[in-house]
Amino acid sequence: MPENKMQRGLKNRHLQMIALGTAVGTGLFYGSTATIAMAGPAVSLSYLIGGIIIFLIVRMLGEMSVEEPVSGSFSYYASKYWGEFPGFLAGWNYWFLYILVSMAELSAVSIYLGYWFPYLPKWVGVLACLIIITVINLVTVSAYGEIEFWMAGIKITAIIGMILLGSYYIFTDPDPFPENFSYLWDHGGFFPNGIEGMIMSLAPVLFSFGGIELIGITAGEAENPDKTIPRAINQVIYRILIFYVGTMIVLMTLWPWNEVGKDASPFVQIFSNAGFTSTANILNFVVLTAAVSVYNSAIYSNSRMLYGLAKSDNAPRFFEKLSRRGVPVNGILVSSGITLLAAILNYILPEEAFMYMMSIVTGAVVTSWGLIVLTHLKFRKHCDAVGIVPKFKSLFYPFADYLCLAFLAGILIIMAMMDEMRLAVIVMPLWILAIRLFYNYKRR
Repeated sequence: MPENKMQRGLKNRHLQMIALGTAVGTGLFYGSTATIAMAGPAVSLSYLIGGIIIFLIVRMLGEMSVEEPVSGSFSYYASKYWGEFPGFLAGWNYWFLYILVSMAELSAVSIYLGYWFPYLPKWVGVLACLIIITVINLVTVSAYGEIEFWMAGIKITAIIGMILLGSYYIFTDPDPFPENFSYLWDHGGFFPNGIEGMIMSLAPVLFSFGGIELIGITAGEAENPDKTIPRAINQVIYRILIFYVGTMIVLMTLWPWNEVGKDASPFVQIFSNAGFTSTANILNFVVLTAAVSVYNSAIYSNSRMLYGLAKSDNAPRFFEKLSRRGVPVNGILVSSGITLLAAILNYILPEEAFMYMMSIVTGAVVTSWGLIVLTHLKFRKHCDAVGIVPKFKSLFYPFADYLCLAFLAGILIIMAMMDEMRLAVIVMPLWILAIRLFYNYKRR
């Protein structure tokens, strides 16, 4: 009987929306309120800086993905070009990261459903979402890609609508033109909390961009990866910068930064000002779609990472099993099962524990991105040694690599200075140590 193989069923439009869908979500719809409070109008500069750094990192991953399009990509690259433990660490850290993200998004889904169905038990909403998304992922990779395309499309359409609507109010206001932009420098100036406030906001901003690296995970199932991956990476970054930077500029122009989010989220204020009577329902639908979209991509990435780990002998061979349609069924089922347990645990824990967990997610994101950069340095060293010229080169090698590493180290320092994120800096070394002990036990 022939061995089942991964199917290349993801088209360029799927890759575009997968990357956009995971990177544009809770961090923008809700996290922006916290970053605005820290940076004021300079929050747009924070997103610009973070977006540039992440683009450089994704280009590094893209270079490796085009050269070797495999599923569970950067764990495979770390194992091949750096060593067994770095690959082991990269894969399991990423899997753990998205288990936590999945838990958070499932919990959010239950809250959003509760707005329309207040008497519906939260566990019912969690279970319904988990079953539906799991079944979709079990069908075919193209089914996952198609669902994600449309769910992410709803989010992106909503954001574009907000930008256009806000721009309409800015440029049609009866007041003199300068008044339309005065909020960008009133109430303390463009840097109301100083440059320090903008710098401190970079940590939560970086969390907002988490997920864009998923485009590298899809390499093993992309049609014609030599063309689709470079196109997806190059197109997606300027769109994300427009969505984040453009949205922040519009928000900061329409309302004083120190009033945004006091009575409602920034996006609720835009819709309310536009006179929509169904503002809450519209936004609830958008944020519900955003949470389901991120959960959909998290289940996809978790199963592919487990598959990649198993192929590298860093996870039980059990996770190598593919269905007749080329879907890693065991990875999907196990990830879904653990996610359900995590969602239940999150439900019974107090709100403070949930926030601490999200800070740990940020720490895991920094770890994953740092491993991608370090692996890329090893990859380029190998290419130079054997005379390989990458088809899709990263930008400004090796300067960009060291710049990104310095930036990520700075983020850890910022996190250590923030009360709500300091725990992650303490937990991260312990987590890496636990993975090392697990690795040593597996190798016995």
